[in-house]
Amino acid sequence: MSFWELIWTVVVSFLFVAYLILLFQILNDLFRDTELGGFAKAVWIFFLFVTPLISALVYVIARGNGMARRSQERSERIAEETENYVRRVAGRPTPAEQIESARTLLAQGEITDAEYDRLKSMALA
Repeated sequence: MSFWELIWTVVVSFLFVAYLILLFQILNDLFRDTELGGFAKAVWIFFLFVTPLISALVYVIARGNGMARRSQERSERIAEETENYVRRVAGRPTPAEQIESARTLLAQGEITDAEYDRLKSMALA
């Protein structure tokens, strides 16, 4: 095998892997899209396997903006769910809950006004 055949094999392999990644991204987007009907999904999948390169390019051109938007919304939703989970598991009260707790202690006479102000400033910090 000559040097140029090796280079050509590497280039073709890279392009094939890049196409497979694009294909899986498109299929992932198709199956998770709730706005697109089942028949339209079937048509896209049919053309992705019959004319793979052309239909992949058409899909990215026609639905690329929506694909990016749906991916961003999914990432934001996952980040928010993760943040809520961590807060819930950590058991750390929110600043509003800390202030409310301090206000309750002040109303019961267990802390002074100065201590309440200090707890409030710590909660807001």
